[in-house]
This record gives sequence, C-alpha cells and structure tokens, in this order.
Amino acid sequence: MPQQEPHWLTPAQQVVWRDSLAAVAWIREQLDADLRKYNLDLNEYEVLVVLSEAPEHSVRMSQLAEGSNQSRSRLTHTVGRMEQAGLIERHTAANDRRGVIAKLTDEGFELLKRAAVDHVASVRRVLVDVVDPDDWEAMGRAMKAVLAVADSDR
Repeated sequence: MPQQEPHWLTPAQQVVWRDSLAAVAWIREQLDADLRKYNLDLNEYEVLVVLSEAPEHSVRMSQLAEGSNQSRSRLTHTVGRMEQAGLIERHTAANDRRGVIAKLTDEGFELLKRAAVDHVASVRRVLVDVVDPDDWEAMGRAMKAVLAVADSDR
C-alpha cells in the first residue's frame, strides 16, 4: 500500500499549534515554580484540590486519577510521596476490598488553603489576566471541543 501524504497544517495553523505547545509548557513551568515554596508541584496541588472537593475529603484512587488528569501509575507515585509527607492517607475501601481510598489529612487541607492564595494569583498572572475576555471565551469553546474528542476516545 502506498504511503499517504500527511494532511499538513497551514502555516497559520502551524504557528498556533506550536504557540499552544510552548504556552502550555511555560504555564506549567510557572505554576510548578510558584508551588515549590510549598513543596508541591502542579500534579500534587491538583490531587489536593480534588480531595478537598470530595465528600469527607475522600475518593477512590481511580476517581482521583481521572479528576487530577493523571494516569493511575503516575498517581500512585504522586500519592505515595504525599502520603509520606502526611498530606494524604490511603486505606482499603470498606465495601470493595480491591478498591483503595485516598483521604486528605488535616495537614494536607491546611497546606492547600495556604498554597491556594498564591496558586490562584499565579493562574491569573500567567493566563487569565493576560488574555482578552473575548479571547478567553473563544479559548473556552476551543478547550471544550478538544475535551469532547478526548471524552469520546475514553
């Protein structure tokens, strides 16, 4: 079978694509850097947020992986570090011996409350406040379209 020629991006699409990759990398780098003073990275912060929003600050590890946008294997390592730091506890699910529940500790919740002030300021500084409100709405529609494809692939 002959190899097909790729459906190349236009020069304008290429610029937007590469700019989006660079912007996402820079945003993550900035947010990670601003969380370092709390001995957290963005993945760990997201774990704390998901747990803080869950009933009784507890959730199954599979739900935590989905809510924090991490693979299960990556989350296992992340939660292991956080557990050693006293931010999270893990235990077997009462109604399903195979399931594991992650629970936010009081120490983890206090750290989240302290870090949230700076984190929200960072999100504003690197993204929200630099994007024109009309562009923000368009970006929201674009991200929803991308996530709709992601959801259909799951």
